[in-house]
Amino acid sequence: MVPPDYFRLQALIFVLVVAAFANLYLTQPVLPVIREEFGVSAATASLTVSAVILGISLANLPFGLLADRWPFRRLLVMGGMVVAGAGLVCAATASFAVLVAARFLQGLFLPALSTCVAAYLSRSLPPERLNVALGSYVSATVAGGLGGRLLGGWLHPPLHWRYAFVTAALVLVVAAGVARRGLPEEGLSSRGPEEFQGFRDILRQRELRRTLMVAFGAFFVFSSSFNYLPFYLAAPPFNLPVQIITLMYLTYIMGIVIGPLAGKISNRLGNGAAMLGGATVFALALFVTLIPYTIMVALALVCLCAGFFTIHAAAAGSLNRRLSGGRGRANSLYVLFYYVGGAVGITLSGWAYQWAGWPGVVSLGLAVLAVPFVAGWQELREDRQTRQSL
Repeated sequence: MVPPDYFRLQALIFVLVVAAFANLYLTQPVLPVIREEFGVSAATASLTVSAVILGISLANLPFGLLADRWPFRRLLVMGGMVVAGAGLVCAATASFAVLVAARFLQGLFLPALSTCVAAYLSRSLPPERLNVALGSYVSATVAGGLGGRLLGGWLHPPLHWRYAFVTAALVLVVAAGVARRGLPEEGLSSRGPEEFQGFRDILRQRELRRTLMVAFGAFFVFSSSFNYLPFYLAAPPFNLPVQIITLMYLTYIMGIVIGPLAGKISNRLGNGAAMLGGATVFALALFVTLIPYTIMVALALVCLCAGFFTIHAAAAGSLNRRLSGGRGRANSLYVLFYYVGGAVGITLSGWAYQWAGWPGVVSLGLAVLAVPFVAGWQELREDRQTRQSL
C-alpha cells in the first residue's frame, strides 16, 4: 500500500521542477526576435540561453554544500523568489546587457530548485520509493524544458516574448508557495544519522565515480545528437524544412513518460539492468538514424530519448541509493558532470561532423555509450553478487 503522502510529495515536486525548468530555455524559440529587437548577432542573442546554463554550472557545487546544511524549504523560497524576480526584470528591461545578466542570475539560483530537490528526495524517501520519485523528477525536467520552449514560442506570440517571462514567474511563485506549504518535513523515512561526506570523499568511491561518468557520457551523446540533427536533416537526401525539423524535438515527450517507468524497472531489475538496457536501446537508435528515411529517423529519435532518459533516471537513482551522507554535494557533482558532458560532447562532435558528417557523430556517440553500457553491466554484476552472498 502506497502512503498518500508519497503521491502528494511526488506531485508537488513534479509541478515545482516543471515551473523551475520552464525558465531554462524560455528565449530559445524567440532568438531571431530578440536578435532583431536588440540589434545583436545570432551568437550574441544566444547568450540569453547560454548565460543560464553557465550560471547553473557555476552554482551547482555551492548549492550542493547548502543542501547539506540548510533546510530545503529555506532554499526553495530563496531560489523561487530570485528566479521569478529575475524573470520579471527580463520582461521589463530595454537593455540587452541587463537581460543577459538577469538570465545569468536565474541560472545561479536554479540549482536551489533542481540539485537541492534531488537531495531532499534522497533524504525524505525510503529506498523502495526513491527510484520512481527520481524518475518523476527527471520527467519534470523534460516537461519543464519543453514547456518553456512552448511558452516562449507558441503560447505567447513570439513578438510578445516578454509576457512569457511574466507568466513563467507567476507560475513559479505559485508552485513554490504551494510546495512550501505542502511538502512534508525532511525525514519522512526513518534513516540513521548521515555521515559527513565532502566532495573528495564522494569522488574517492569507485561506484559513485562510475555513476558520475555515466551522467557525463549519456548527456555527451544526447546533446550532440540533437545539436547536429538539424544539419543532418536539412541536407540531402532529406532536405527537410525548419518546421519539420523542429517537430522532431517533440520526441522529448518520451522523456516525460519514461522517467517513472525507468524507476519501476530499476526497482524490479536493478539500476544496473536499467542502465544496460537504456544504453543498448540508445546505441541501436543512433545506428538506425543512418537509414535515409524520415520516418525511420523519427522512430529512432523516440527510441533514442527512451534510452537516454532510462539511463539518466537509473543513474540518479543509483547515486542516491548508495549515499549515506553528503547528498547535496553528490547531486551537485552529478549535475556538474552531466552538463560538462554535454558541453564536451557538442564540441568534440562538431569536429566529428566536420570530418565525417552525421556518420562521424554517430560513431563517436557509439564509442562514448560504452561508458554507461559497461557501468550498467558492472553494477548488475555487483547486485547479483550481493544477492548471492545474502
